[in-house]
Amino acid sequence: MALTLCGRARRLVSATSVYSNGCLQRLQQTGSDQFQLGEAKAIRLLPRRTNMVQELGSREEFMQKNRDTETSYDFLGEMRQRFLRFKRQKYLPQIEKFQALAIAQSPKVMVIGCADSRVCPSYVLGFQPGEAFTIRNVANLITPIQNGPTETNSALEFAVTTLQVENIIVMGHSNCGGIAALMNHQSHLEQPSSLVEKWVMNGKAAKLRTQEASSHLSFDEQCRNCEKESIKDSMMNLITYPWIRDRVKSGEVKIHGCYYNLSECSLENWRLGSDKNRNEFFVSDKEIWN
Repeated sequence: MALTLCGRARRLVSATSVYSNGCLQRLQQTGSDQFQLGEAKAIRLLPRRTNMVQELGSREEFMQKNRDTETSYDFLGEMRQRFLRFKRQKYLPQIEKFQALAIAQSPKVMVIGCADSRVCPSYVLGFQPGEAFTIRNVANLITPIQNGPTETNSALEFAVTTLQVENIIVMGHSNCGGIAALMNHQSHLEQPSSLVEKWVMNGKAAKLRTQEASSHLSFDEQCRNCEKESIKDSMMNLITYPWIRDRVKSGEVKIHGCYYNLSECSLENWRLGSDKNRNEFFVSDKEIWN
């Protein structure tokens, strides 16, 4: 099998000038064990030449070649392998737990997170299947009840009234593209044109407050401040929903906010407190985990 695959790899190399000489030598140096990984994986090693940019002549041609290589990547094949690995390494060893989850769920936590691919709440906070009911949107915004129905508040209603979660977490993060779009938008000059712009304008109050308090700071620093202010606003917006407000007042539900700093891997936390005498709510002082 190894010899057959080696022959196939050689024929591929000789047929494609970009993959000549040096790259084949490196493949041969890895030994026959590497070839036994399969023809597909051997082929994926071939484009990794350090002098490819010079051979193709320009960065643009190099990037086009990369794109052509990526389109040939077997996405479904990779997903199949990941799924089977999950089944083998996680599902089968805990089959009783997963069979129980197939019947019903009873999470104690609801998470409203950002759609950003770098910030998966379950991955960062360590939730296991069945532990956290989660919905994600651009910039992790929660609109007040008077703004009407959204997919986020419909998920909130189900989590609170049906699943009866005990904790609600609003999770934001640094370098948020949605908040950057909000801060970039010139409200006095033009109306929002894209769906993203229209959605992030729900955070306008946090933007205006940030600009008033930190106009002397750089744009990036203002964005970091606005990311945190929008979390606090979303926490307060949760209280506009009667079925959340009543449960917070009775102590059945607690509201938390957290801000994940991507570069520092730190988590800034707030909780929603209340003054029962005045019937008021407030965001507590922060706590940082690092």
